[in-house]
Amino acid sequence: MALDQSFVGRTYPPTPPYEVGREKIREFAEAVGDTNPVYVDPEVAKALGHSDVIAPPTFVFSITFKAAGQVVQDPQLGLDYSRVVHGDQKFTYVRPVRAGDRLTVTSTIEDIKSLAGNDVLDIRGEVHDESGEHVVTAWTKLVARAAEEA
Repeated sequence: MALDQSFVGRTYPPTPPYEVGREKIREFAEAVGDTNPVYVDPEVAKALGHSDVIAPPTFVFSITFKAAGQVVQDPQLGLDYSRVVHGDQKFTYVRPVRAGDRLTVTSTIEDIKSLAGNDVLDIRGEVHDESGEHVVTAWTKLVARAAEEA
């Protein structure tokens, strides 16, 4: 069954703050194989004009994808998550994510469409720091595969 188009434009409440830690940044950089010292060495980061280590660009995926869970788990939307695959991801940064940031994410359903029986859901996550400064916008595309015919 196709997802309800009336959900386009629906915005969900901001998430509780997520505190970005140096160790989480280091672990993420190691996991993705990025050896840039700006992610692990505060002195290198400061020499480049940052207040502390910064996170690799895709680091916020873990925060914004978790926030998109509010959308995915909305019982009124009726999304069958067992059929969902991750279709695409993109980010637009205002500034890098830094160790010590306390970030919240507000998720909005930007688009819902059906293609070949599959539901395609576009979610925008607006990430702000505790002072309200906009840090990054993330777009997540989820595809709910069509049910297999018996």
